[in-house]
Amino acid sequence: MVCACGEQEYTAGDAIDAAIFRGELDRKWEKFLSDAAAENRADELDLDLDESAISAAAEAFRYQHDLITAEETEAWLANRGLTFDDFSDYFARQYCAGAVREDISPEKVGYDSASPELRKLFVADLILSGELDHMTTQLMWRLAARCAEKEIAPEAVAAEERNFLDRQGIKRAQLGDWLERLGRDAKWFNEMLALESAYRKRCETLLVPRARERELATLRLPLTRFETEVIELESRDAAQEALFCVREDGMSMEEVAAEGRYPYRRADFLLEDIPAEGQQRFLSVSAGDVLEPLPRGDGFELCRIISKVEPQPDDPTVKSRIDQRLLYRHFSELASRYLERRLGGVSTLAK
Repeated sequence: MVCACGEQEYTAGDAIDAAIFRGELDRKWEKFLSDAAAENRADELDLDLDESAISAAAEAFRYQHDLITAEETEAWLANRGLTFDDFSDYFARQYCAGAVREDISPEKVGYDSASPELRKLFVADLILSGELDHMTTQLMWRLAARCAEKEIAPEAVAAEERNFLDRQGIKRAQLGDWLERLGRDAKWFNEMLALESAYRKRCETLLVPRARERELATLRLPLTRFETEVIELESRDAAQEALFCVREDGMSMEEVAAEGRYPYRRADFLLEDIPAEGQQRFLSVSAGDVLEPLPRGDGFELCRIISKVEPQPDDPTVKSRIDQRLLYRHFSELASRYLERRLGGVSTLAK
């Protein structure tokens, strides 16, 4: 069970099927098939897996989820119907996806016609990648909208049906076959239409110019865009020498990188995209400033600010971030009023 709305409980399969209805599963399924094909190819090649890299990825996951002991990890997995083997296999599969360099031809099979074993493996991937949490959240938001919206206009439902048929590329007469392949019926389909109609109605009342302007006013600093150029160096001494060449000798970053044969790249980002502990060094910089060398992995980075741009309301990235905040704030509160998030029988209020 992933969530409950009153007496009605919803499973991982419900969250996945709702994502299929919205047309949001295809890319995830294709990536999973590609990763599985890479794992099979690694087995065929008898590829030596870097166990230390796989263990490091697993440890990073446990750290991220605050799973300090093996017992805590086992309980977390059990709550989601997974085992340690599922856990280890997932990180091995992710490693193989990056390690196999040749072109892979994954199995041409749709989710609705895949074997139960392959679907089960896919669900494990969705859980461990965090994708199932996202799908559950999207389902919960729509269920909450449906609870809050007492009446749904028939024309809104009809519009959602047209949108669905366009997404799937099918005719109305083919809907029965589509539902049969998925293992669903007309009652489920009508519920999905109602959920999506209610959700869209709520979104239209939230994402209006005035609300976006108010949100932008509070987010000018986090959404400030930085355009930078970066040199990667092997030591602090090399980084200090490169800094001297740029500041005192007037050399460009590209010239310094070329002369020392150091990796050079351009990097654009919003302030909120960098770790909180690193944001302070960017707050008072101006275009042309070269920051003090920063440790990075086994070496150091030298960063020069090309430009610092305040967020603009017509910037697609800025607009998307603002909309995400407006939606998250509204639907999180709404979901906490009407639903519970559940995993493996453990129930917590939706966050």
